[in-house]
Amino acid sequence: MDRIRVLVVDGHRIFAESLATALTAEQDVEATAVGTVAAALHVIERARAGGEPPYDVLLLDADLDGAAAAAPDEESLLAMAAERLPALRSVMLAAEDDAAQAAAALGAGASGWVAKDSSLARLLQVIRGVLRDETHVPPALLTGVLRELHRDRHHRSEHQRLVESLTPRELEVLRCMLAGLGRKAVAERLYLSPHTVRTHMQNVLGKLGVHSTLAAVALARRAGVPPADPAT
Repeated sequence: MDRIRVLVVDGHRIFAESLATALTAEQDVEATAVGTVAAALHVIERARAGGEPPYDVLLLDADLDGAAAAAPDEESLLAMAAERLPALRSVMLAAEDDAAQAAAALGAGASGWVAKDSSLARLLQVIRGVLRDETHVPPALLTGVLRELHRDRHHRSEHQRLVESLTPRELEVLRCMLAGLGRKAVAERLYLSPHTVRTHMQNVLGKLGVHSTLAAVALARRAGVPPADPAT
């Protein structure tokens, strides 16, 4: 019987290791614990490079991932997992219920939100449920989460409207910015002069109503703009 591979990522290492040990006591579960986003990425990549079975479920400390997402030049582990490992199901482990944070997590690709003081039986129910493509949110949070998701959709529409005001060339420049390219690299890629690229970047910031490249990138991500393909 194939075991469910779970990766527990929590800043409180003793909690993470204790939870992984409890989960691994189940016949159909194999769990690993790490304490940082960087460590989680290392473990996931090491498994892929070594030909090991992929992880099935990511149990992620909501506060740990929120701290990563708060830095506009970083992607949260949750967002990266949703984008690069679509088969991996993510469940947020929360110290307290927060409708706005839960909605943001679901919007970024999470399949569940569970209180850290939940019973092991409840957590196992969620783990097995998300692997059946179920979404698990505590009933007490559901109304607030739905309200936040509706508000997020409105904001996303506003961001998309701003992006649609860009010219095709400005959109190309924005996608290069999303890919992390600097002005010189954008100029080489689009066969433009650095001065022209600078003008396009200034126009992008003005039309999006932001004052920095990081803010423009964050808005574009929320609007669903894909980054330029680094291979082309």
